[in-house]
Amino acid sequence: MSFNKITILGNLGRDPELRYTPQGTAVCDFSVATSEKRKDSSGEQTELTTWFRVTFWGKQAEIASQYLAKGKQVYIEGRLSQKEWTDRDGNKRTSLEVNGTDMHFVGSKGDDQRSNEPSGRAASAPGPSGPSGGSNDDEIPF
Repeated sequence: MSFNKITILGNLGRDPELRYTPQGTAVCDFSVATSEKRKDSSGEQTELTTWFRVTFWGKQAEIASQYLAKGKQVYIEGRLSQKEWTDRDGNKRTSLEVNGTDMHFVGSKGDDQRSNEPSGRAASAPGPSGPSGGSNDDEIPF
């Protein structure tokens, strides 16, 4: 048995890009950065940033495109893959890519700068069964 799951809590590095396959399936790509502070060998604290390319499909792709924007914080779950490629200058590059399976929007309603964000509930992508009925997401302690 094998298992591949990644959890990311980070900020969008660019606005999501939504496109559709010839069959009409929505695909949304964006980048997410995570940061952590570490002490280097000399004892000075440095910040390490890791970038991930994230792709969502179907209804979640449309939701991500509608409600996410550069700088917004998001919680992502998905499967991780590593891609190696050569850039224009001939340098070998590596990127971490996530095929997203779940997402939750993070931050308070006051953090929202887009006017199309629903103001009456916390922003999170509905799961396969759709959004929950009459619950108030603002009362959840996490």
